[in-house]
Amino acid sequence: MKTHTTALRLRTALLVGLSALGFASGAQADFGRSNPAPLPLYKTECAACHIAYPAGMLSAPSWQQLMIGLPKHFGTDASLDTATAKPISAWLQANAGTGRRFSDAPPDNRISKSSWFVRQHDEVSTAVFKRASVGGAANCGACHGHAPEGNFNEHEVRIPK
Repeated sequence: MKTHTTALRLRTALLVGLSALGFASGAQADFGRSNPAPLPLYKTECAACHIAYPAGMLSAPSWQQLMIGLPKHFGTDASLDTATAKPISAWLQANAGTGRRFSDAPPDNRISKSSWFVRQHDEVSTAVFKRASVGGAANCGACHGHAPEGNFNEHEVRIPK
């Protein structure tokens, strides 16, 4: 009985330790300060066309430039009225990625052209991104089934044929 109790305590301690280090859940990717649930307004407006990318995927200056450029948002007019744009922009700024990996803005403020994104996807050929079933590097949900929830766990990646 004592051995069983000791084993149970060790297993519990190990799980608590792994959870604290982020190994047990693996649910959320680390994109900076935090990876909070998307602001409902951000999710409503932005996820109408693509996933609500975690704010930590870009730096505050990149998000600022994207919000300013909404009338020409990657070839689409995604303009928002001031009352809608202001809280979205503030939320993106407050939850933007920080640190060295965000010190340089990616070309055109594209997440898929950031140095960290390129490193994370270096084993994925450009042909894979060109597949109709994938739809490009910006379509995270094609391979990361839980991307809308902010889960980009590489162990759950399923690349479509």
